[in-house]
Amino acid sequence: MSDEPQQQKPPGPGPEREPREGPEPEPAPEPERTPEPGAAPAADATLAGEPRPATEPGTAREPGSAPAGPGEPAPAREPGAGPETRPTAAAAAATAPEAAGDGGSHAGHGAGAGAGSAAGAGAGARAGRTGFRRFLPTWRMVLGGVLLIVLLLSGGFATAYLLVGIPAANEHAVRQGNVYLYSDGTQLATDGDVNRQNVKLDRVPEHVQRAVLSAEDRDFYTESAVDPQAMLRGAWNTATGKGKQSGSTITQQYVKNYYLAQDQTLSRKAKEFIIAIKLDRETSKNEILEGYLNTSYFGRRAYGIQAAAHAYYRKNAEDLTTAEGAYLAALLNAPGYYDIATHPENKARALARWNYVLDGMVDEGWLSRSERSRMEFPTPAEGRPSSGMSGQRGYLVEAVKQYLSAHNIIGEDALEAGGHRITTTIDRKRQDAFVDAVDEQLMSKLDKKDREVDRYVRAGGASIDPKTGEVVALYGGIDYTEQYVNNATRRDYQVGSTFKPFVLAAAVDTGAETLDGRTITPNARYDGTSGRTVQARSGSTGYKPENEDERSYGQLSVAEATDKSVNAVYAQMAQDVGPAAVRRTAVGLGLPEDTPDLTPDPSVALGVATASVLDMTEAYATLANHGEHREPVLVTKIIKGERELDLPERVTERAISREAADTTTSVLKGVVEKGTGTAARSAGRPAAGKTGTAEEDRAAWFAGYTPDLATVVAVMGQDSETGEQKKLYGATGMARINGGGYPAQIWGQYTAAALKGSPAEGFDLKLMDGANDPDPGDPGDAFEEAGETEGPWEDTGDSGDTEDPGETEETGGTDGPGDTAPPTGSEPPPTDDGKGSGGGDTGGTDGGTDGGTDTGGSTGGDTGGSGGTGGDTGGTVGPGGTDGGADGGGGTDTAGAGTAATSTATAGAAA
Repeated sequence: MSDEPQQQKPPGPGPEREPREGPEPEPAPEPERTPEPGAAPAADATLAGEPRPATEPGTAREPGSAPAGPGEPAPAREPGAGPETRPTAAAAAATAPEAAGDGGSHAGHGAGAGAGSAAGAGAGARAGRTGFRRFLPTWRMVLGGVLLIVLLLSGGFATAYLLVGIPAANEHAVRQGNVYLYSDGTQLATDGDVNRQNVKLDRVPEHVQRAVLSAEDRDFYTESAVDPQAMLRGAWNTATGKGKQSGSTITQQYVKNYYLAQDQTLSRKAKEFIIAIKLDRETSKNEILEGYLNTSYFGRRAYGIQAAAHAYYRKNAEDLTTAEGAYLAALLNAPGYYDIATHPENKARALARWNYVLDGMVDEGWLSRSERSRMEFPTPAEGRPSSGMSGQRGYLVEAVKQYLSAHNIIGEDALEAGGHRITTTIDRKRQDAFVDAVDEQLMSKLDKKDREVDRYVRAGGASIDPKTGEVVALYGGIDYTEQYVNNATRRDYQVGSTFKPFVLAAAVDTGAETLDGRTITPNARYDGTSGRTVQARSGSTGYKPENEDERSYGQLSVAEATDKSVNAVYAQMAQDVGPAAVRRTAVGLGLPEDTPDLTPDPSVALGVATASVLDMTEAYATLANHGEHREPVLVTKIIKGERELDLPERVTERAISREAADTTTSVLKGVVEKGTGTAARSAGRPAAGKTGTAEEDRAAWFAGYTPDLATVVAVMGQDSETGEQKKLYGATGMARINGGGYPAQIWGQYTAAALKGSPAEGFDLKLMDGANDPDPGDPGDAFEEAGETEGPWEDTGDSGDTEDPGETEETGGTDGPGDTAPPTGSEPPPTDDGKGSGGGDTGGTDGGTDGGTDTGGSTGGDTGGSGGTGGDTGGTVGPGGTDGGADGGGGTDTAGAGTAATSTATAGAAA
């Protein structure tokens, strides 16, 4: 074999390489290497990007090597030496044995040329891949992987398409009912009747069809039967806990409703995808739309557009207007959520959805703007629940359904498909006790024939075990078939002064101070002047809250302001704490983040927010549980077929410090013992609570708790025909209804019955530092009472010992609250109309029953003359009346005829 270089045709399979464009990078200096005499040149295994050796002018380059770049200098060579090579360490190691074994000539010609061309091509593909980039796949690998995945998916889809056929209709048309059980396993209620009527598409007006398309699938007639992007988005939202998310077209929804089950599984989604495509190819769009309209659930147990038209508007589908059709279309998104007859608090959201549907019709050219502008929201008729849901059953079932949907346990569609056996937390005996208390204390006093206002009276209640969070009783109204709205869960009535404890809890929890730098404690003093402007640290806020009946109190402690429910004090305190901090505390205790009118301004202290009775019970249960919030639980077990469904874990979080909760409890004990809530003493147990009255007496509240049970009761006014909230002035023949009257009386009777047979435990309280210390500021006139300068405190230290409600520590007056009979159901609640009835929420009837009951005070009003009623610790009296003693004073401070004894008179009908 000749040793001449092969210049005409380089060895190897590939063509001759083109010279590189541009200058070659300068190589790093290396010592020259000279082959041993007689040895052939080493194979060119230089990596791409590394300068190749040059030859002397006029000599041929190694086969497979690239020519020198423009201007590339050729390094000097020793005389007689072969071509210079600078292989990398790896290349040298690979080629050295070959060179040694072959003696040089064969390696120089065959291996050198072949390896050179192969290394140049392979190494070029990895040019510059150093560090972590060596581990990244090349674009060829990525492309190959993608093509492989597409091939597998295509094959899988083709196989599924051939194997999955369009099934027969599912069992939903002959669905089973759900069974609801009390906590002891006895049956509470069943539901199973289905309201369904199929109609042909030509009986559904075109404007109603278009309203449905606008709400659910505007491209139904022009686009594919499936929307993969929306499906992936919906699946991701469902998997990440954002709730059941629909990513389906109308065709997919119809397939789910008619052919498949409602469970949210990947296999069901895959089947839905395949069947929808097949159905779209084999069935017309009009047939699919007709099927969808006849199988969709609209709420109120109505399946299909015809049943929905009757359930909401008492008419046939062909008679629906555009506005009515748009509302029914809006319901498809969330029937229970947008039914404003059931949830009037959601009217704003329902209105927004209705507008969305109509605006979409305008955008699609299906409705003129002029016609759209003239439309008014079509208020639906009240629902007609099943007769099997009469009494409290319907309210309880509805509350359970809301709970399951809100916690993403079972969706509305799946629940309506039936077949579930649901065990609730409702205690049958306590539920019956709640109904009895409302009937005896309130409903028996109504005269709906002779007093029109009595027709407006409604009641709602809820009771929670604070240690477990379980809802043990729920009072929704007189009868679900008569009053459809659940008064325990609705969120459209102001909570009034039952909100004030949240302000105090926030103050203690955050260590807030008054404007002049005093720590806010139960004994901190404030100005209780009605109409006083709330002051911020930056100056006046301009807000001037008035006390109930515009009564002013001067200087008084936070504890006294709580007993008397003084608006001026609590509005200023909310500003001192920071309205945003107050709002955060309320939400932490249990109020929903989106509670209507839960605004971060001083007015929040007066209870303008419209939380539900159940929401408020949750918050008060947190106070009873020493500041630890337990999410309310309504269901303990669900079985469908042979399978038990998973329930969410019970969550416990600390909302506020124990000191903040317990200090608040300590103050609220005073409200029950000697403030506006003394009627609650009929429970016969240590209790804490707060009264409240909504604006213009549209609702009256009592929220309270023992260590074992938290319960809230509200009496509301509403016109059943129009849904309008009504004032309760004159109801049951009383001038007004306030929280210290019927709500507190109901609370007391129910709590006594609910806890009957269990030991009466006292509160184990751990108070804030300085809770019992007198305020360091000037006490003012309100504290110049018989040498007593401290606040009205009984709880001391952390021992948890409490005083018996019937005993007192101080002397100089009558027996404590235990020896003073609270108002009975037959006695009218107190009023403060200035005509012989004073004493606020807790005063008795004429003659002064339940007068001043503060520890050591005299029975204010107990000897009241003609019509004088005793206040909490005194009050306005009639001729010859004697003013009640103060906190341990026991003075008489005789008043003349018609003179108001005002030493510590409480506010009338505290807010």
